[in-house]
Amino acid sequence: MTYAIIKVGGRQYRVEEGEYFLVDRLPYDEGAIFQPNVLAIGVDGELKLGDDEVGSAAVTARVTEHLRGPKVVVGKHRQRTGYRRRNGFRASLSRVEIESIGGAPKTKAKKAASGSPKKKAAATTSEE
Repeated sequence: MTYAIIKVGGRQYRVEEGEYFLVDRLPYDEGAIFQPNVLAIGVDGELKLGDDEVGSAAVTARVTEHLRGPKVVVGKHRQRTGYRRRNGFRASLSRVEIESIGGAPKTKAKKAASGSPKKKAAATTSEE
């Protein structure tokens, strides 16, 4: 199971492929595809954190629709003064679908393998 932790609109979300979720209104049109910031990738039970380990991993997301949240009614009341105020609020939201989580994160084995030939080359030149 592959999952990613992304940052959209100042908040972090744990997402998987094919998942839908609501975020604060995004500046993209409906149907637009965008790539949110990837903070971490989870592959086969391992979590890869940071720019060094996440590497070129990318998450592709699509804005499926813009909608408004449920109405929240706010009321103020002060006892025995005849003061009452009522106000409502509806959040502007965007529904986002995660289309793909792609790009393999870098592994430590690749880093170790790339560094070892240089050491061997340096060792052979010093022996000569």
